[in-house]
Amino acid sequence: MEALRIISDEHQSLAAILHAVRFMIKEVAAGRLTPDLKLFEAMIHYLDAYPEKRHHPKEDFLFERLKTRTPDGAEALAKVERQHLGAAARIKALEDALQVYKADSSRLVEFSRAFDNYAEFYRNHMILEEVEIIPLAREHLTTEDWWDVDRVFAAEPDPMGGTREKPEDFAAVFSKLVASAPAPIGLGAGPYQG
Repeated sequence: MEALRIISDEHQSLAAILHAVRFMIKEVAAGRLTPDLKLFEAMIHYLDAYPEKRHHPKEDFLFERLKTRTPDGAEALAKVERQHLGAAARIKALEDALQVYKADSSRLVEFSRAFDNYAEFYRNHMILEEVEIIPLAREHLTTEDWWDVDRVFAAEPDPMGGTREKPEDFAAVFSKLVASAPAPIGLGAGPYQG
């Protein structure tokens, strides 16, 4: 069940980024951190290109297979499917809120609220998948199903190695984000150099 390990690892990476951004926004609001707008832009790009465009399609494949094996969890699966389809709107809301903040530094609260909404959505989304759907997959998918799912996941390029549409080294981007983020979240190595 390599697919489940990959999903878990990607959820952990996403949770780390969400936590880092929330921390930085709170530090900026408290006056303890100078805003790094390039870093915020890079983090939003990362959220769009990595979890939204690379992670969800793999989950969708797994969840479609699950639907063929059991009617259990149909409501949760339908909800997750709707949530996956809302990716572009979620990212657009973040980008718009950041643009408002970039144009007027007194409007940090709008960016903070938009990011909190995004982070809270994702926290609940991952909990739904991990608590309701993944256990059903473990219970109902056959050994042959897991071979197929794992094969599809293995055939998909590692998101930390880049995308087909735009080669991009997400491992390097993630490392730069961590290096740029202030302690205790990151290394505090200075402004983001994208």
